[in-house]
Amino acid sequence: MEQILDLIGTYVAEAFETAGYDRALGKVTVSNRPDLCEYQCNGAMAGAKRYHKAPLQIAQEVAGILDGCDALQSAEAVKPGFLNLKLSAAYLADYLNAMKSDDRLGVSAAKEKKKIIIDYGGANVAKPLHVGHLRSAVIGESVKRILRYLGHETIGDVHLGDWGLQMGLIIAQLRSEKPDLPYFDEAFEGEYPKEAPFTISELEQIYPQASKRSKEDEAFRQEALRSTEQLQHGNRGYRAIWQHILDVSIADLKKNYDSLNVSFELWKKESDAQPYIPGLVEYLKKEGYAHIDQGALVVDVAEESDTKKIPPCMILKSDGASLYNTTDLATIVMRMEKWKPDHIIYVVDKRQDLYFTQVFRCARKTKLVDEDTQLTFLGFGTMNGRDGKPFKTRDGGVMRLENLIAEIDAEMLRKILENHEADPEEAKETAKIVALSAIKYGDLSNQASKDYIFDTDKFTSFEGNTGPYLLYTMVRVKSILRKYMEESQKTPEDLDGFVILPAERESEKALGLTLTAFAPAVALAGEELAPHKLCGYLYELANQFNSFYHETKILSEPLQAQKESYLATLVLTLRVLECGIALLGFSAPEKM
Repeated sequence: MEQILDLIGTYVAEAFETAGYDRALGKVTVSNRPDLCEYQCNGAMAGAKRYHKAPLQIAQEVAGILDGCDALQSAEAVKPGFLNLKLSAAYLADYLNAMKSDDRLGVSAAKEKKKIIIDYGGANVAKPLHVGHLRSAVIGESVKRILRYLGHETIGDVHLGDWGLQMGLIIAQLRSEKPDLPYFDEAFEGEYPKEAPFTISELEQIYPQASKRSKEDEAFRQEALRSTEQLQHGNRGYRAIWQHILDVSIADLKKNYDSLNVSFELWKKESDAQPYIPGLVEYLKKEGYAHIDQGALVVDVAEESDTKKIPPCMILKSDGASLYNTTDLATIVMRMEKWKPDHIIYVVDKRQDLYFTQVFRCARKTKLVDEDTQLTFLGFGTMNGRDGKPFKTRDGGVMRLENLIAEIDAEMLRKILENHEADPEEAKETAKIVALSAIKYGDLSNQASKDYIFDTDKFTSFEGNTGPYLLYTMVRVKSILRKYMEESQKTPEDLDGFVILPAERESEKALGLTLTAFAPAVALAGEELAPHKLCGYLYELANQFNSFYHETKILSEPLQAQKESYLATLVLTLRVLECGIALLGFSAPEKM
């Protein structure tokens, strides 16, 4: 289904051509003066010098040709040469009815479908998710959903950290606490226990204890380093402990990600890339891309056009150990071999910008990716508290993500019970749904690259630009539709058959025009990897609906055809809002 802006643009382009001008001058945009018109065309201004005519004269000629066009209520030339356009109410109604009957609500699939891997999540095993993991999960999930809706094959990869020193620290600490476990008996040849020797709660205590101890006890730190090396070289007992750590951690991570309505197609880990490292290193040496610099193996990635210094990308340290760079490059090799993506997107803290510049340049220079493979760093800002500093607990610690979610759940439940009498269990389920909208919309409505203040009071408000406001609007629509169906004995299928009539009032037309902007809003959010653009659209749609609602007696309208038209508009509005919030990663309750 074509976007309405393109349809209008075709009429205007044909009018320019009929008047003897280049049809390319007929580009139409949404008006920046909605008080004067709905759409505008500035082509006459651009064509004035080319055709040696006053822009107003060109605009008047085109306006004269457009006079009587079925799609337009009016086409007016105004000084110094703008073309102001208003859409015909009948044409708008026809477009809305076509949109209502379209399963995709007017959103066209991308002409060039791509296979896209989105690297988001990035949690470390053996550690709980904290608020610092929120933005990667929420932004990555929404970007994945938007791109998938646009027809791309999207693959989300959690990319877990499971291969560094933290593994050796846990093994060394466990050996210190429970030396009799069979994993530490070099003579043991039987099968290791299937049950892990720790729970997730115990595991989350072991790591910080070991980390603290390693900073105070050099002998323990050296033991942890040896344990890491032995793990990476295949020590059988250590590999069994490592597998226990993965099993326990991933089960807990999945539970936490599920609470955010975030899912991954791939649960790949740093360790999955390790088999690719020897071949990568050999290739970089053989092809002459890598050289020794102060004992380390590096690839130069600086370019003449650089305005700041870009250090070489280090592949191996002087002691032969690999680094994050090595693992990320090996991961790219693995992804190109297994999935052959057209585009890889990394949703990571924006402070990693230089790092990803090095990795991307190295991957391109060394031909680890195809020439047309896109590599995108989608860097996000910091989630801060009201003091403007990174979000902390009341005692100054890093807040666990599940605790933040629980706090918002509790606040939403308090507000729901404060404003309405409700069944406590039903209210709890509703509070969870609304709380998730508060958290996700509070994050996504901000441009990803910018820092933002996480304000619980603001984000949980039912007024203003918030998730709960969107859901409250949707529940209002559902309530009206439900009441009508109860009174008239109609079904949802009956409502689907209702027809939208030409708008008679400004608020009705404004709502219709906003509905037509859904497809371009989704397309723009996908093109720019910018969920905040979709948030802005949904907020505008909710506002336009509420203006229409307050000015229109929907259920008491005496003319049945007009009432059905209003209800059909409500059905379409609800479908667009439901689709929009699904792309952001949350849903709406039936009642609030």
